[in-house]
Amino acid sequence: MTAADRWIGALHDSSRRLRQVVDDLPADRLAGASFAKEWTIGQVLSHLGSGAEICTTLVERGLKGDLRGPVREELAPVWERWDALSPVEQRAAWREADERHLALLDSVDAAEHTSVRVPYFTGPLDLSAYAGYRLSEQVVHAWDVAVTLDAQAVIAAPDVRLLWGRIDLVAARFRDTGALTSLAPQCVQVEVTDPQQTLLLDIDAELHLYPARPTGATGFLTGPAESVLRLVYGRNRPQDPVTATGSITLDDLRALFPGF
Repeated sequence: MTAADRWIGALHDSSRRLRQVVDDLPADRLAGASFAKEWTIGQVLSHLGSGAEICTTLVERGLKGDLRGPVREELAPVWERWDALSPVEQRAAWREADERHLALLDSVDAAEHTSVRVPYFTGPLDLSAYAGYRLSEQVVHAWDVAVTLDAQAVIAAPDVRLLWGRIDLVAARFRDTGALTSLAPQCVQVEVTDPQQTLLLDIDAELHLYPARPTGATGFLTGPAESVLRLVYGRNRPQDPVTATGSITLDDLRALFPGF
């Protein structure tokens, strides 16, 4: 099994869980609110489905050696078409686009997992890195749906373990510039449970989350890995078992990590 196989397998598992959640929802519930701000459940599925459609095209390009990245002129018509669908149609179209995307990833020969470059929004990526971006989108937005139907819903432990490996990339890229400026400079000690780990949240001109015990920390954040992960992805809830003390508050961290 290659590194890409693990990420692609996780994509399959996440899609399967999401289908189980939404397959039997009536039209009025699909039209109801999700956890994602201002999006219905149908619109979350539309976002995932249009993304799968666009990314299928990008993977096909990469397999042909075509490294042209996506441009707004080709993306806008896709989004408009998906936005025009009813919630029930958005669910059906998501299933189809998601299955096509996964089938294409499955068809890539293992020998190409490190050699092929997918011209993603961030630039050309090997298949493992590309699938990591897709899993982030899939898992977080699937939680946006699941938690509106079951307040106890959490991100699956295998997905938490995988996504934790790219937590610094997400934290550094999706932090809010204004909040970063107002909070810097400071070091926050992050104590994570399930599994136990200590990290350094370095808030300065840039932001990074390192697997290291900080010296001179003035702020402290503690909580399970799943809850801390969602905090960094902009999905913290008041009832989540995370605490922030010292020079940092949960409101500071919610502002710093607004999510996507």
